[in-house]
Amino acid sequence: MSTTGTSPGQVVVIGAGIAGLAAAHRLLTRGARVTVLEAADRVGGKLLPGEIAGVRVDLGAESMLARRPEAVTLAREAGLADRLRPPAVASAAIWTRGALRPMPKGHVMGVPGTAAALAGVLSEEGLARIERDAELPRTEVGDDVAVGEYVAARLGREVVDRLVEPLLGGVYAGDAYRLSMRSAVPQLFQAARAHTSLTEGVREIQAKAAASRQTGPVFMGIEGGVGTLPLAVAESVRARGGEILTGTPVTALRREPAGGWRVTAGERELRADAVVVAVPAPAAARLLREESPAAAAELSAVEYASMALITLAYRRADLSLPEGSGFLVPPVDGRTIKAATFASQKWGWIAEDDPETVVLRTSVGRYGETAVLGRDDADLVDVSRHDLREAAGVEAAPVETRVTRWTDGLPQYPVGHHARVARIREHIAKLPGLAVCGAQYDGVGIPGCIASAHAAVDQLSGDLGGVEELTAHPVQSLHGGAGE
Repeated sequence: MSTTGTSPGQVVVIGAGIAGLAAAHRLLTRGARVTVLEAADRVGGKLLPGEIAGVRVDLGAESMLARRPEAVTLAREAGLADRLRPPAVASAAIWTRGALRPMPKGHVMGVPGTAAALAGVLSEEGLARIERDAELPRTEVGDDVAVGEYVAARLGREVVDRLVEPLLGGVYAGDAYRLSMRSAVPQLFQAARAHTSLTEGVREIQAKAAASRQTGPVFMGIEGGVGTLPLAVAESVRARGGEILTGTPVTALRREPAGGWRVTAGERELRADAVVVAVPAPAAARLLREESPAAAAELSAVEYASMALITLAYRRADLSLPEGSGFLVPPVDGRTIKAATFASQKWGWIAEDDPETVVLRTSVGRYGETAVLGRDDADLVDVSRHDLREAAGVEAAPVETRVTRWTDGLPQYPVGHHARVARIREHIAKLPGLAVCGAQYDGVGIPGCIASAHAAVDQLSGDLGGVEELTAHPVQSLHGGAGE
């Protein structure tokens, strides 16, 4: 891609998930000619709209962080401004120690500013252990540290097991004792560097948030489902002259001796001035193996977690739900589901679609769990119904169910993730006209993917500001309450 201010030329984007589509959208605003190649028969990646019992629902991610601008801005630019909707209810619960308990306030991804903030969720012994934080000597974090390891050292394992783990598990389907604090919860990492006491650091984070007087919802959905976002962006890309080819897997990516790139997709060959690789790490590794073996090796080492979403529709007359948007489940309690969303209560537009139908959603699967995901769909529905009955008294039989499996759906951010991403980008920088983006780099949520895409496009034109900002401040993916 030219860095002289002339036309950006022809750019091929490989992958039509939200990162690839956001990259294409930004490229077109810069005057590029853009072709997007997608192996699947649809666009959108992990964002998937669907329906159950005639009601529109999301079968993938269902909300996006609104305190970051990227996702909401892109939705507006794609013509969805009048369909943006905050959750109708924001209060969630946690199913722990045999009961549904209100989700505590006053914490940062489960880490409290005071012991009192977790009263009702933790035991008396667990609350007393938090109080010891102020007396403990400094816990060094070095270049990175596992969230669970650090928090347990400061506040005790009960905080991690009962609250941090289910919150982080909802975002990453990961293990808090493996996940990088620097990449997954950068706010806490900076607090740990600046303070001896973790609770003191959390209180400072809370004070700064209060002083900034941020207004408006923390999360946002879209009427019809967040899964409609990539469809709208794809439509906008095509309207601006971009080409999107689905069912077109890329089989080879080669640099041309005279400059530029040759992209092979089956019988089709495309020449490009620049290429944006916006596919998951394993696919990116395969494409880059010839031109950058070092980057490919790093990408091959990225691990993924699989999960499944079980969507259930009920007759409203058949059940009575607790208030709120749903609940999270700590793994330590030994349940099968890890979260449940009362979708018809959380999103007003679902209830409006059919007031006589209630939609619930559960999720199963965490990093390293293979047995539960090996069960057939009927078994996953049965275990979901069992846990919903135990937690929320849902005795009724659903009128329809759907199971959506996301195999290797969530990249893991273990300790040292930031250093791996830096090495990948260092290797990629040696190849003019090439950039990478997606969930495996700077944040797994929708804003993180879009920020990654924008940084990739800017990098192609010689502007490294976006990459440098994401390196210094990765996009923290918060949890929207239950079942994200």
